[in-house]
Amino acid sequence: MSVDPINLLAFLGMAVATYATRIGGLALAGRLSLSPRAQAAFDAIPPAVLVAVIAPSALATGWAETAAAAVTVLAATRLPLLAVVAVGVVAVVGFRAVM
Repeated sequence: MSVDPINLLAFLGMAVATYATRIGGLALAGRLSLSPRAQAAFDAIPPAVLVAVIAPSALATGWAETAAAAVTVLAATRLPLLAVVAVGVVAVVGFRAVM
């Protein structure tokens, strides 16, 4: 197996760009003084992105996955993260077996 130099450079360039944007965001966020409202908005970004990534696949794949996603959302209101993941896995396996 040989490595194409163009592909290697593209891969390394994408890695550097990704790393730079992540570090730049952390460095910039540490220097900003935000109002409580702006801080709340920034704190809402990670869950919003997570829902935007998960919701289409949970709603478009079938009834078992949609029902498991609903059960997992309910579990997330009461349980810690590891327990929520376990509930989600068990729910999707159980609903797939039944449906």
